[in-house]
Amino acid sequence: MSFIFTDNDKIQISKKNISEDQINQQITDFTHGFPFINLVRAATEDDGIVILSESKVDELVRHFDAEKNKFELLKFVPASGAASRMFKHLFEFIQTFDGSPESILKVESGSDYNSIGYFFEHLRSFAFYEELCEAIRSKSMDINDLIVSKRYDEIVKILLLDEGMGYGNLPKALLRFHAYPDGNRLAVEEHLVEAAHYSTDEDGIAKVHFTISTEHRIKFEEAIQKVTKKYEETFNVKYEISYSEQKPSTDTIAVDLENYPFRNDDQSLLFRPGGHGALIENLNDLTEEIIFIKNIDNIVPDHLREQTYIYKKAIGGLLIMLQNETFEFLDLLDDGFVTKDEIAEIRAFASKKLMINIPESFEALSEIEQVESLYLLLNRPIRICGMVKNEGEPGGGPFWIKNSHGEISLQIVESSQMDLKKESQMKIVTHATHFNPVDLVCGVFNFRGEKFNLPDFVDHETGFISVKSKDGRSLKALELPGLWNGAMADWITVFVETPIITFNPVKTVNDLLRPQHQ
Repeated sequence: MSFIFTDNDKIQISKKNISEDQINQQITDFTHGFPFINLVRAATEDDGIVILSESKVDELVRHFDAEKNKFELLKFVPASGAASRMFKHLFEFIQTFDGSPESILKVESGSDYNSIGYFFEHLRSFAFYEELCEAIRSKSMDINDLIVSKRYDEIVKILLLDEGMGYGNLPKALLRFHAYPDGNRLAVEEHLVEAAHYSTDEDGIAKVHFTISTEHRIKFEEAIQKVTKKYEETFNVKYEISYSEQKPSTDTIAVDLENYPFRNDDQSLLFRPGGHGALIENLNDLTEEIIFIKNIDNIVPDHLREQTYIYKKAIGGLLIMLQNETFEFLDLLDDGFVTKDEIAEIRAFASKKLMINIPESFEALSEIEQVESLYLLLNRPIRICGMVKNEGEPGGGPFWIKNSHGEISLQIVESSQMDLKKESQMKIVTHATHFNPVDLVCGVFNFRGEKFNLPDFVDHETGFISVKSKDGRSLKALELPGLWNGAMADWITVFVETPIITFNPVKTVNDLLRPQHQ
């Protein structure tokens, strides 16, 4: 499908550094939709998920510590996500609370974990409590007086709204997550602490890259500037902090329900951010060789962090080990003079260690074709992904899937990508044993020491379409293939089981009351 754009449209498109062909492809995607992921089977122990013994973990940690100084390391944290969804039930509360006996009773009798009553019952346990008290005092009020007079909504308004602390409009990164004797930490601070322990180079430099939103850049810079010296002195490191924003070129056009471009009241085209899959471009701009990726809200206080450090180093050590072996085999394949025994050895390595599915048709290939096939299979970015046992938490999971070309591979699949109405697919989902905590370490250079062009490895058939609204009108929005889903679909992927303690996300504000965050 192709549209004729006005001169103003063309100017608007050009400013975003997007081509008309890209726009027309996006409109075609809206028209045809995206297929569900074809699940072959769940990735389980000994079938796609590596289970490390205690001795193997120790070995990999030692290997990482011994080898890491040969590489440029970086910790990559997607940190632009708004905290508004964390406070959904608090926003609903201030819209409905009217001070009546019924609404007060609802607060004071609520004891469910995610209830407003639980929030107030444990208010003093939040790391932001003292800051909240100060914000209330600045308005010539006292938090205890407000509680006694049952003006609960005033407390929540000061916490959430811009005229108070503005937590409802800040990114999660800039919220106080954990309490410590020497000062309560923002989420972003905890990532600085982590970086000092596993992504520091031989010169004591810890590199951290945050993806942020434009409107919060100054607040990010101010917040990190306040604490950098403190942590540099505490951990004897030097931080190198960098930031990036989603590129305008990764925005996607919105369409109406008839798949025609959605226009604003001024007749301009409406573009929307392409989702976290857009960050593959940000990742591609980085120059470091080994990159750790972790979500902004998946952190724990210091006293629970040792396992996190151990397994971060373990999956980092596994990456280095597998990458070195892969590079040795690629050097051999690149020479072209490979014996039958060597082909068999490389094939076994690819299948058993790199979890690459070698199709049966490989046997029918000539030796030259087998060498070419193995070269292409091995010469790709590598990612090691921590997976935790499924204990009922929502999130994507590890599966063997078949793409539209008939290729079978390991992928992280979100529930929205699954055809759960199809009995055969649902049966596969019920056999899943693990899920994805977003705990990755990535090798993004090839065996010649050159950076891979990461957008070359995206599966563009794995986007996502949703229905939204603007100005009272319905529209369809397009999200790009997710960063650790379709955006990394053609990477070499190895799944490793990691302990549940390494997964402690904060999806609602009350999650900060869990023992793991206290």
